[in-house]
Amino acid sequence: MSSSSTKPQTILFIAANPKDTGRLRLDQELRDISEGLQRSQKREQFNLEQRLAVRPHDIQRAVLDVDPQIIHFSGHGGGDQGLIFEDNLGNSKLIDGDALAGLLKLFADKIACVVLNGCYSAVQAKAIACHIPYVIGMNQAIDDRAAIAFAVGFYDALGAGRDIEFAYKLGCAALGLEGIAEDLTPVLLKCSNTKTTTLHPSQDPLTAIDASTKKSAEGSITDFESKLTSLRRQDLEAERAGLQRRYNLLSQKIQRLGEAHDIETDPATSFKLEIQLQQAKAERDPIGREISDLNCKLEE
Repeated sequence: MSSSSTKPQTILFIAANPKDTGRLRLDQELRDISEGLQRSQKREQFNLEQRLAVRPHDIQRAVLDVDPQIIHFSGHGGGDQGLIFEDNLGNSKLIDGDALAGLLKLFADKIACVVLNGCYSAVQAKAIACHIPYVIGMNQAIDDRAAIAFAVGFYDALGAGRDIEFAYKLGCAALGLEGIAEDLTPVLLKCSNTKTTTLHPSQDPLTAIDASTKKSAEGSITDFESKLTSLRRQDLEAERAGLQRRYNLLSQKIQRLGEAHDIETDPATSFKLEIQLQQAKAERDPIGREISDLNCKLEE
C-alpha cells in the first residue's frame, strides 16, 4: 500500500444480509466509507466498488471483474460455521473459512488486505491469513454501530496515506472515541510466507479465536434452522449490548446535569441545564424501550 503508487488501489465492498437474518445497516457502512474516502487527502488513490446481496458465485465474479487490492466483507458471521451469504432465494448460505481461503489464494498476488466486518469472523480470518498479507476479523459479536465506527476509522487512515497496520489501530481507537467498549473485538493477522503473525496490541487473537470458537460451538447442533436461530440470537445480544452502553452513558450524563442543576443559583444557567437534562432524558428513554423489546425477544 505504497502512497507513491500511481495506480489507484481498488476496494471491493461485498455485503450480504439475507432475509432470514437480522437487519444490518450495510448501506450506512458503505456510505460512510465512501464519503470518508471522497474527502480524504489521497482520494485519487482509491476506487470503491460494491456488490450487494452477494451469493457465493458472485464473489469469484466480482474479484475477477474488479481486480481488488482490498476486499471488505460486511454482514453476518457465525464463527466456525462460516460467513453468511445469500442463496438464489435470498436466504442464508454459509461459506466456511477454508472454502473462502481457497478462492482468495488464487488472487494472493493482487490482494493485500481482507476485512471481515462481521461477528465471530476471526475464525475465517485465520484461514485466509495463510495466503493474504493482512486479514482483519472480529473475535466476538460486534453490533452495527461498532462495525461502522471501526470501518470509518480504518479507511479514513488509508485515505490519509497511512499503512494497513496504522489503519487497523486507528479503527480500534475510533471505537473508544465513540464510547464503544469493543476495541478488543477486531484482530489483525499478518501473513509472512507461510507463517501467520498476530498484530493485536493487547492480546493474542489466536487464543481468543480458539476461545470464541469453543464458546460459539457449545450446545450447537447440526440442524441448519437451529444454527440460524443461534446466529439471530447473537445479533440481538450484540445489538442489546450496544444499546445498553449508550443508555449507561446517557444515564451518567443525566446524573451530572441533575447534580449541576440542583446547585446552580443563576436562573439563566439553571434554565439551560434543565433544557439539557430534558433533552438527555428524551434521548435515553427510547433506548430503554428498545432494550426492553430486545429482552422480550431474547426471552422468547
